[in-house]
Order: sequence, then structure tokens, then C-alpha cells
Amino acid sequence: MHHSIGELARRTGVKATTIRWYEAEGLLPPPGRSEGGHRQYDADHLRRLGFIRHARELGFAMPAIRALLGLAGKPREDCAAIHALATDQIAAIDFRLRRLQALRAELAEMAQSCQGGPAGDCRILETLADFGHGHCHHHEHGPAEPALPPG
Repeated sequence: MHHSIGELARRTGVKATTIRWYEAEGLLPPPGRSEGGHRQYDADHLRRLGFIRHARELGFAMPAIRALLGLAGKPREDCAAIHALATDQIAAIDFRLRRLQALRAELAEMAQSCQGGPAGDCRILETLADFGHGHCHHHEHGPAEPALPPG
């Protein structure tokens, strides 16, 4: 059964422009063409595109997805490299989670300092304007680099 690019996009939730980009990058093999020159995708394209989409949803970067696709095509290979890619992704997610928790804590502190009133006296705006984090007491933020003297 063959699918047009529009059908493939609908079935996978991947935009047609992204599908064409995956083809150009070699992540999807070139599709067959109809007599009229339209792309015709088969079940292998559908499975491979689903694999790529799922890997993207899990946060894998394109180089890791390329490696995973290569390893998926070698069923007798040891899966140590696949495991390493997955554990690297877990570490990256853990880092992002810690960063998001720090950002949440900073924002919560800013919001708690706001007691309402005129925007010109708003502690949140004051803290946001201080790009050197002079008002921020979060441990991940240090003072800004000192400015160089003019001239």
C-alpha cells in the first residue's frame, strides 16, 4: 500500500516539510514515485517515520536518532551503543529537570516578593531587569561579569 506525503503526514503527525527534510538528510529513504512524479511512501517509511517521531518526542537529538536508526538496521549487533545513547538522554533530561526546578524556584521567589501595586514598584520587573542577578539569591546565578571601562 502506498501513501502520499499528505497521508503520511496525517498518519504520523509529522509535517510534510519535515518529512521532506528527513528525506534530504537521509533519515528516510527516497520514496518511490508515481507516474505523475508524486512521492509514494510504503509501510517501511511509515514505521521509520514513526520511530523518528517517537525518538524526537523522547528528546533525542538528530545525531542520536541517526545512530539509533543505523543500529536498528543491524539486529545482530550488541545493544551497548543503544543503551549508552539512552542513558546519555536520561542524563540530559535530568539536567533539564534540575534547571527547570531552579527556574521555578527563582520565579516563585520573585512572585512571592510581589505584593501588588504600581508596575513601577514591581519587584518582579525589578528582578527581571537586573540581568546581573543582583536581586536573585538562587545558587545557580552569580553576579554578572564586571563591565569593562569605556574606551
